[in-house]
Amino acid sequence: MNVYITMGTFEYLKGIELKYPSELMVTMVNEDSALLLHETSKTSIFKEPRKYEVVGSSGLIGKEGYVVMNNIPVAEESSPLFEHQFKDLPSLLEKEMGLIAIRVLRPLSSNTYIILTIWESALTYQDRKTLFDSELKKGYKKGNHSNIFTSAPYVSKYTIPAE
Repeated sequence: MNVYITMGTFEYLKGIELKYPSELMVTMVNEDSALLLHETSKTSIFKEPRKYEVVGSSGLIGKEGYVVMNNIPVAEESSPLFEHQFKDLPSLLEKEMGLIAIRVLRPLSSNTYIILTIWESALTYQDRKTLFDSELKKGYKKGNHSNIFTSAPYVSKYTIPAE
């Protein structure tokens, strides 16, 4: 399974999503930008997307929720170690109340992995943030490999507006 992500204005991206109702596409927004996520086993219809392979998943991506994307730049030679450290994260968190879906995404055209979680709401995420952050930190610390990251991880948050 692959995930493709493209950016644009909300109206433009929502138009693409509506044009392909049989595809799993979700438009999301924050105060700075909008993006469209396409999860498929086929190639994407996007012209120049960011491309990812799903290496771990739980839950179904739906048409509403609060999205937290942990963007983690990983050195190429450390990719197998990183994936090993985070392969069980979806199964560890899948029963967490309020968590709708999780994807561990391997980059196919960059070095930045994404751990994408979709929560019922921003409030639900805030209530569960301590547990989620502790699981991420456990993954970061396994093996104590200081050269795994090429730069500091960062978080992007979005809302999937209800239809």
